[in-house]
Amino acid sequence: MNKLYIVSCGTGGTNYITPEAKKALDECEVVVSYSKYARELSSLIVNKELHTSGMTHEIQRCTMAVEFASQGKTTCIISNGDSNIYGIASVIVEIIDEKDLWDKVDLVSLPGITALLAAASKVGAPLSQDFATVSLSERQNSFELIDKRVKAALEADFILGIYNPKSKKRTIGYENFIKSLEGYENRIAVIASHMGREDKESITITTAKELIQKGLENEDITMSTLIIIGNTQTRLTKNGKILTPRGCAN
Repeated sequence: MNKLYIVSCGTGGTNYITPEAKKALDECEVVVSYSKYARELSSLIVNKELHTSGMTHEIQRCTMAVEFASQGKTTCIISNGDSNIYGIASVIVEIIDEKDLWDKVDLVSLPGITALLAAASKVGAPLSQDFATVSLSERQNSFELIDKRVKAALEADFILGIYNPKSKKRTIGYENFIKSLEGYENRIAVIASHMGREDKESITITTAKELIQKGLENEDITMSTLIIIGNTQTRLTKNGKILTPRGCAN
């Protein structure tokens, strides 16, 4: 069967790409990608038939990748982070299903290391209990639903990972988020931006209270930022790392 790889390239650059993903990129004939990811992975896609496009063209890229695979070309489509976490896996699966191409396309989805996991590994052990992730982008969900999910996660004492918090023009989701943090001011927070991109990567350990105080003017928060909010058991270690005890000592 014609093979289509969904290659999850990790959170940024080439530091978090898996050997399995590298093998797929080496094997394929055609690479379809958001232009930024293609630039970051340029050393891994030399001499490949390359097709790129800009932001918000995900459906076109996914359709193109399925078409190339249907034509018999071993194809890779690149997704940042993990393709199943706010990535393109669902779009690819939906297109193949709607076109009923399951007998023509062998779909192989490869997992990746997300910004949440990469940031957690660098600040200690914040994710040792149940956690939830919410994207503040309104492109797929309404602000009402996003706000409901954030509040439910905080009330249920989940550790909370926030993706796509705000841009210069898109601030409503983040404004609602920091309002939801009221009453949870003592929670430890992590601001992690541009994970995996060594020249830009930055990680700050702070509190929900400081996020509330800085409000919308917080320049550390962009669409390239991942925020982690600890639960009621999350604390700082003696050397300033973060620990959410798993409870094994009990």
